[in-house]
Amino acid sequence: MTKKILIALLAVVAAIGVYSVASPLNAASQANDNVSQTNDNMEEMRKINPDDAVVELKTTLGDIYVELFNDTPLHRDNFLKLVKDGFYEGVLFHRVIDSFMVQAGDPGSKDAAQGQRLGAGDPGYTIEAEIDYPKHFHKYGALAAARTGDAMNPERRSSGSQFYIVTGQKYSERQLESMGSSKVSQKRQAYFQNLAMQYRDSIQAMQQAGNQEGLEALRQKLIAETEENVKGEELPAEVKQAYVEKGGTPHLDGQYTVYGEVIKGMDVVEKIQKVETDASDRPKEDIRIISAKIIESEKN
Repeated sequence: MTKKILIALLAVVAAIGVYSVASPLNAASQANDNVSQTNDNMEEMRKINPDDAVVELKTTLGDIYVELFNDTPLHRDNFLKLVKDGFYEGVLFHRVIDSFMVQAGDPGSKDAAQGQRLGAGDPGYTIEAEIDYPKHFHKYGALAAARTGDAMNPERRSSGSQFYIVTGQKYSERQLESMGSSKVSQKRQAYFQNLAMQYRDSIQAMQQAGNQEGLEALRQKLIAETEENVKGEELPAEVKQAYVEKGGTPHLDGQYTVYGEVIKGMDVVEKIQKVETDASDRPKEDIRIISAKIIESEKN
């Protein structure tokens, strides 16, 4: 661990002149534009405000019913507005990965030619993250919002329209424990690197002066602060049980907004995930959402 952290510390110092000058400014500018565009749509979205809303997605392979969570209101209201506007009618499930998830919501997929790469389309805005883990997690059947990666999207804002339904796989308790340990290690590494960047001037000065004792003392200080602020977390019993008995994609937890779940039609989702796909994970034969409508909130 000591060698890895020292290497990470030196890497941060070496890269700081390249990364911090341009990339964050561009990302911040993009985020501000997205906030403005999103706020323009929110007033109309908030007029919906239903209780336990359920949406029927009628696809070319069968019907899927999703219930939307009321404690993720921005995503719920946005999804319902798009449904009412007919936005999803005709879009494809453009990204399908067996034992992982099926994804849809790119408006550019409606008239896409066979083999055309998809996945970049949206309604022109993003949505503020509503990540509430472990209350909502990536269990089998979870409905979640797609988004761009952390490098371009550090706030983890969601796509305005693209969503995915989790299929995933089942895990043993030992596998879950191993994944949990790995996730904590990654969080600590990221936290440590952020701390190191805050001390970059001091680090560079000590390096130039050959002050190894000072570097070691600082390294120990940052390690202690990292371990104090990034604790290991025991997986809640209900979450562990769901992943063991039903399956899912636990490595996505805490990173994407989960805002609903399939209450009927997972057999259809299973059919979708098993279709033949091309090199970009697009089904070779189009799977289309024929219609989407809000229905009564009954878990049939």
